[in-house]
Amino acid sequence: MEITPQTKINTLLTTYPDLELFLMNLNPKYKKLKNPILRRTVAKIATLSQVAKIGGYDVSELVNKLRAEVGQPPLEGGEHEEEAAETDTAATPKWIAQEPVVEIDADRILSEQKNPLAEVTIALKSMQSGDLLVIKSDFLPSPLIDTFKKQGHDVYALEEDDTHYLTFIKKAG
Repeated sequence: MEITPQTKINTLLTTYPDLELFLMNLNPKYKKLKNPILRRTVAKIATLSQVAKIGGYDVSELVNKLRAEVGQPPLEGGEHEEEAAETDTAATPKWIAQEPVVEIDADRILSEQKNPLAEVTIALKSMQSGDLLVIKSDFLPSPLIDTFKKQGHDVYALEEDDTHYLTFIKKAG
């Protein structure tokens, strides 16, 4: 299997189980891969492009570290670049200033061996169009962000500092 920015983390770790420890040693944020709930859920949808964001890596850098670890040659500049390019240059939206209807602590949910994606989905179902939900986490939840954007919700993530993120989801109409 060729490792690219679009490789799903679950597929990667199934094919190359030794990369789990490699990733956890690479960045403490990747220690969440040990969580069985996260592995059965989010890891199935998370790409290496998203995983790179979580760890604060350039996508090419992370992919090439993984490729080197399994003996694959590095991706050349521009190769798969269109897959990895995801720029979010939008200004901070005004709607994030409204009072959230629901606040979710993703770290607590994961520590309780629960699924943050399921918890957010359940909460969104009970909300009205235009309501705001905030996810607090110690990592950028890129797979969740992409999932809810695809569902048509407005999503904006804010890094408070190196270990605190707020992800705002405005329910679609």
